[in-house]
Parts: sequence; C-alpha cells; structure tokens
Amino acid sequence: MDSRLKSIIWNQFGAAIDALENAMAACPDDLWRDRTRQPEFWYVAYHALFWLDFYLSASVEDFAPPAPFGLEELDPAGKLPDRLYTKDELRAYLRFGRRKCKDTIDSLTDEKAGRPFNFGRVKLSFAELLLYNMRHVQHHAGQLNLALRQATDSAPGWVFGAED
Repeated sequence: MDSRLKSIIWNQFGAAIDALENAMAACPDDLWRDRTRQPEFWYVAYHALFWLDFYLSASVEDFAPPAPFGLEELDPAGKLPDRLYTKDELRAYLRFGRRKCKDTIDSLTDEKAGRPFNFGRVKLSFAELLLYNMRHVQHHAGQLNLALRQATDSAPGWVFGAED
C-alpha cells in the first residue's frame, strides 16, 4: 500500500484519538465520576476505546482487550462494566489503542486492506473499517467535548493532525 496514503490515514486517525485523549484529560474528576449523567463520561470514553481496539484486531474470534477490561461491550443486552474505570486505566487503554492503530496502519498491505470484516451488521473491507473506526472515535470525542462544554463551559480545541 502506498506509504503516502498510510501517512494521511494515520495523521487523521491519530488526530481523532488525540481529540479523545484531550477530552479525557480535560474532564474534571467530579464529571468523570458522575453516575447521574447519561451517558456517563467515563463510559463514553471506554466505549470508544474498546471499539477502537476491537476494530483494529486481526480476528474477531481471537480478540481480547488488555486487563482490566472485559468483553461486556460485546453483550447484545448492553451490559455495562461492573465498575467505573479510572482516568489512568483509560489513559493506558488509549495509549495501547493508539500504538495498535499506528502499527496496524504502518503494516497495512493492499491484500489486508481488501480483506472482508464481518461482525454483526458491520460488513466492510478492512480499509473501509479503518475509516469507520476513525469516525466512531471522532464521534465520541465530539460527544465528550459537548459534555465538557455543557458542564464546565470549556472544551479542548480542534486537533488538525496526529501528535507524533
């Protein structure tokens, strides 16, 4: 696969991940832990990171998130994690996902880009799945920025490209 195209994809995907990270970092502890807000801030961040990781995985069957995270997100009944994840835990998961994303894009070949990915209603080539995944991360970064703006009248600025 063309290295310029991989660089462009990473620059924008990395920017989406950085926007999510900025929203997480800007969140005051009381908003992070506020169980009365729906959806809960911490959960939206976790949800975005779980699916980032999942959609970057080589195989649906072999997917396992790093500890302490489980597979609750795959439960069709919408089961939530048993506990609130801390900022530090989710920052570590973000770093894991960012590295996995960069490595996945760097190693992308034309053959892998064209491979089908099928999970539930998601039936895409792996290349299109990368763009779908990037849009999903950015969607939730925007959702968290809106929550910050509503709760604190402040939110991080726009991220133009990946922070490398």
